[in-house]
Amino acid sequence: MKQKLTELISQAVETLKANGVLDQSIQPSIALDRCRDSSHGDYASNLALILAKPAQLPPRKLAEQLISAIPHDAMIVKIEPAGPGFINFFIDPFAQHQIIQHIHSERAEFGLSHVGAGKKIQVEFVSANPTGPLHVGHGRGAAYGSALANLLAAAGFSVHREYYVNDAGRQMDILATSIWLRYLEECGEVVVFPSNGYRGDYVREIALDIHQSTHNEYRRHASLVLEDIPADEPDGGDKEVHIDALIARAKTLLGESLYRDFFQIGLNNILKDIEEDLHEFGVDYQQWFSERQLIDTGAVEKALARLRAGGHLYDQNGAIWFASSQLGDEKDRVVVRENGQYTYFASDIAYHMNKLDRGFEQIIDIWGADHHGYIPRVKAAIKALGADDARLSVLLVQFASLWRGDEKVSMSTRSGEFVTLRQLRNEVGKDAARFFYVMRRSEQHMDFDLKLATSKTNENPVFYVQYAYARVCSVLRQLDEKGWERNVSLGMENLALLTEDHELSLITHMARYPEILERAALQYEPHQLTSYLRELAHEFHTYYNAHQFLVDDAALRNARLNLICSAKQVLANGLGLLNITTPESM
Repeated sequence: MKQKLTELISQAVETLKANGVLDQSIQPSIALDRCRDSSHGDYASNLALILAKPAQLPPRKLAEQLISAIPHDAMIVKIEPAGPGFINFFIDPFAQHQIIQHIHSERAEFGLSHVGAGKKIQVEFVSANPTGPLHVGHGRGAAYGSALANLLAAAGFSVHREYYVNDAGRQMDILATSIWLRYLEECGEVVVFPSNGYRGDYVREIALDIHQSTHNEYRRHASLVLEDIPADEPDGGDKEVHIDALIARAKTLLGESLYRDFFQIGLNNILKDIEEDLHEFGVDYQQWFSERQLIDTGAVEKALARLRAGGHLYDQNGAIWFASSQLGDEKDRVVVRENGQYTYFASDIAYHMNKLDRGFEQIIDIWGADHHGYIPRVKAAIKALGADDARLSVLLVQFASLWRGDEKVSMSTRSGEFVTLRQLRNEVGKDAARFFYVMRRSEQHMDFDLKLATSKTNENPVFYVQYAYARVCSVLRQLDEKGWERNVSLGMENLALLTEDHELSLITHMARYPEILERAALQYEPHQLTSYLRELAHEFHTYYNAHQFLVDDAALRNARLNLICSAKQVLANGLGLLNITTPESM
């Protein structure tokens, strides 16, 4: 419907060009919005307001001329100017019956568009450090990124889903040293575990596996491990200095090869767990991109060389700095420390250069909200690399808070006192978790209500939507039990019998699906889809409660069956984009 109106308005614009009212060079972007108040019509356009200045006409007068030039179409009851120059369209409600035929013929493809036109777009999301299991905070980024990628694909974009693996740097060294210290405990050594180490049970489990599969070749006496190590924070020391000293000691006592065993075993175990966890959550990637690969292949060095050639690096106090303050950042940033090690930011520069070099026309990074201050420096790096920073969109996701009664559950990865995404999924199910995570804008805070998510009531939004789908399936089972068969052709021939207000409202809502889908994709807002599905489910449930579908009149019965099966198809399409199942009974 919206596409048809856009075509009619475009024809009117061409008519006004031919009549000399508008200049031939004008190529306006035609915007159509649904009217919030039905008394104002079904759709409204502000085109006359936009073109009034170049046409040198009052907006209202131009609106009247556009209306006169719009070709006649039977689906339009009337068109009228409104306010300072809006154009309101009133659609014949019965003209929208054809949407049932479209849904029936297009099925799973109903609602898909080509607005993306194959444009290459990369979506990088989750990318949690492989230092522990994913927790419920990561789940929101996973659900949001996955839903957004699906929406973009549905809008015609060529989407590449990617996870950036931070498998180099200090956090991985802390993990490797934490595992080794737990291994020493399994060997009978008495060590005081560092306050800044990783304390989760998963660390003990990895250490135990290593101990059971080896012959103590990694064992070193505790006295050698702790000798002259600076004090930890509880004893008046600095926890960062303490853990760094333990890392250095582990590397010295084990040697490069044995130390690398702990590093690699820890990485492999946790990354495998993350990959399995995300797969079970309905999230899969085209690529898991290694940070260490960037370093080992010289990509970081190459990126810094490009910045150096552009005059964006300088040396100071033994370190190498990126002059990001000249490109919109609040201050300059270190890319190579005094000890010669690359910073995380240096790897990020190389990673984004790699994204640009791979030819992605749009790059979407989905980060936690605590990374807000990181955006300007990455934008600055893209500018310094000679690219348009508009090619990068950074979307922030607030971590969700999980509540058990009045008690907020800790999310601390180091302490190990956190609820994993897997635990959440086992408790409330994948469907509820995914739906709840994307019900609000990503940047809005959310409290995850466990009690609501597990309830089988209409107050539970995902249950409410799935129940609408299951109810249609129930009607079809009842049809079979009565010994009747659905006659699709007869139903299509008698769609004009669908005159009840509930029927017309349900049809109108189904007709909105393609535009909701496209808008949700282009605005990066999956919550628009969840809101729509809840509204559609409400329209169906209201209709279900007010009318009988399996009536004796075969023509009306089959028309209504075609209508509710169309609603079932739209629900399946929308839930499918969210990777949520469609149970046939509940």
